[in-house]
Amino acid sequence: MDIDPRRMRVLRAVALRGGIMDAARLLHLSPSAVSQQIRQLEREVGIPVLDRSRRRVELTPAGRLLAARADRIEAELAEARRELAMLSGRVSGPVVAAAFPTAIRHLLVPAIGQLARTHPDVRPSVVDLEGPEALHELGTGGIDVLITERDGGHQGSPPPGVAVRALLDDDYRVVVPAGWEASVGSIGDLAGGPWVAGPAGSACGQALDRLAGEYRFSPRRAHVCLEFPAVLALVAGGLGAAVVPLLALADVPADAIRVTAIPSVGFRRLSALFRTTPSGPEPVVVALLGALERAAEPHRSRPRTPGRSGRDQQHAAEGGADAGRLDRPEPFAEQVPGQQRGPDRVQRGEDGDDRDET
Repeated sequence: MDIDPRRMRVLRAVALRGGIMDAARLLHLSPSAVSQQIRQLEREVGIPVLDRSRRRVELTPAGRLLAARADRIEAELAEARRELAMLSGRVSGPVVAAAFPTAIRHLLVPAIGQLARTHPDVRPSVVDLEGPEALHELGTGGIDVLITERDGGHQGSPPPGVAVRALLDDDYRVVVPAGWEASVGSIGDLAGGPWVAGPAGSACGQALDRLAGEYRFSPRRAHVCLEFPAVLALVAGGLGAAVVPLLALADVPADAIRVTAIPSVGFRRLSALFRTTPSGPEPVVVALLGALERAAEPHRSRPRTPGRSGRDQQHAAEGGADAGRLDRPEPFAEQVPGQQRGPDRVQRGEDGDDRDET
């Protein structure tokens, strides 16, 4: 029998995405086109590969066998792309990156500008996506790189087959309304007041929980917001204090808020997650990771001084733009390149990948 490997790729997409509709979105085909390819594959092999007797289609034993073979075919094609890239020095093709708004603005946009200069044949695409849905898309091929955040005091493990590269440790600051008393010097001074908190599970939400545990108080979460422009607007309106990372303060309205000098607030870690194999990730992913590391460098070498207004913070950052610039970091470093933190162990997955504990 002759089996068309292109139809094997369609079956693999159905297996990965768990259905014909999602497979069609992944392959940029119509659902009817996917169904036609699957039926043609069944005619070629002479046996059903999908069980259509249930509400949600499932792979038959023959379908699972062929999908596993399709995985091997895709792995061989990926290895061929890596070898050709090494041989020619040329990287081309699409790469889809997902992130939250702050990372899109300060990391992905500069990285894409770099890619246009260094790898003009790479075609990047950006999706505003995070959380469990983004992890699902990464694991099933919908996106290639996912930028995540977590509070530096929290650890976790990436899913199987996914590796992590730390990009940036983004220091936290406690910000308060400009009209509040200037004597705020510790978390204890704010314990009884209102807070503009991040949602449960978000990096800033985790940070406030951690600080509440360290200083033994129950924060009054008067407002809960995920996006930093909304958080800072509430703070500027005099409605509470907040824990925010330095990237969020890059364009803070002048004199609208006050950045306190409270020490030891912690940091959030921004990391890039990507699928990989024992041979490494796809060449387009390697190119994007390198561009992201370079985009993160200025933020590692431009610390902002606490205790200043928004305008002074921005001026200090711009004045030190070229100071202490770092050499390009080595990939898969045990900590964020160029930033001195306690050593984060690197976890090696069952498939041999190095995984930063996130």
